[in-house]
Amino acid sequence: MTEDRPDSAPPRHPASGPGHRPGPPAAPEWQRWSSPGAGDPGRGGGLRGWRSRHPGWLLTGATALLTLAFVGVVGGAILVSMPSAGGRPVVYPTFGPPAATSAAPAATSAAPARPSGPFDGTPAAGFAQGQAGIVLPPAKRTGPFTEKQVAAALAKVRTVLVTARLDRRFMTTDDPDPLIRQFAPDARAGLRTSFASDTFAAYATRLAPGARLTAEQPRVKGRISYRATTDADGVRILAVTTNFVWAYAFQTSGTSPGGGLVAVHDTVVWSMPHPDDVKRGSEGLWVEDANSYTANVDCAAFDKGLLGPGTRGFGGPDGPDPDAVFDPAATLDLPDTC
Repeated sequence: MTEDRPDSAPPRHPASGPGHRPGPPAAPEWQRWSSPGAGDPGRGGGLRGWRSRHPGWLLTGATALLTLAFVGVVGGAILVSMPSAGGRPVVYPTFGPPAATSAAPAATSAAPARPSGPFDGTPAAGFAQGQAGIVLPPAKRTGPFTEKQVAAALAKVRTVLVTARLDRRFMTTDDPDPLIRQFAPDARAGLRTSFASDTFAAYATRLAPGARLTAEQPRVKGRISYRATTDADGVRILAVTTNFVWAYAFQTSGTSPGGGLVAVHDTVVWSMPHPDDVKRGSEGLWVEDANSYTANVDCAAFDKGLLGPGTRGFGGPDGPDPDAVFDPAATLDLPDTC
């Protein structure tokens, strides 16, 4: 099933309404200097997908415009997609965006964990633990961005990923500010709007009431790439694309392999405008686009954007292929089973 859920937001200048799938959103209105160029919800164990658009989160302090289409799958996944507009970089549905500088963590051997380990019997058993799975590509001069600027942008993105997907305090409290304050000042109002609804699930993890993680660190596998681009207004942008699978081990009484796991596969484009092209409040990090699905999720909890384990586990007759669920190279377009 699909559902469009635009957030309420004041109009931008010029005013524009929220986009609806499949059309792209209106291009963002940057706070910039003169541009250099012319111009059934109670079921558990589901797989759900979102399609979101966040043009107002970019470089406009005036609004946050977000449209989200929410799709589910029993056995485990959530799909979130925020395609770009006006010549901005797009979110690619599979692992590697073309023509970009990228890096992926070195392959890790599936070191045998204790027999009762929550990741045993799933592809996530071979993933890196926690932050070790977030490996940055080498920073190189890219378009108008210096090596130092690229390195700074990559470091910001990594810090945001750690907070948004791995920080247990952030995931279990109601205060989103530890994450929001890492973004450009003009982006923060839109981000707060997303946390007031359920749309933050495209790029951040919050746990459902009563859901408890085990002591095991989440398992992480994915890749980061970047490229320089220019929007329709001539604002030069460094777009950093992240594509990761995050596997969380929840406390559960189940004994089936992966029964307590929730897997999140997200692809997010984070944008850094060139500081010469935008006003001070718009300098810094923005969410451009995001796609994600969540597998083996409690469907009712995820209706609120929250994570809790489902009841079916992975690999059942009604669930998605577990190899695809845990594969960052797999498509994000999985069937809805919630």
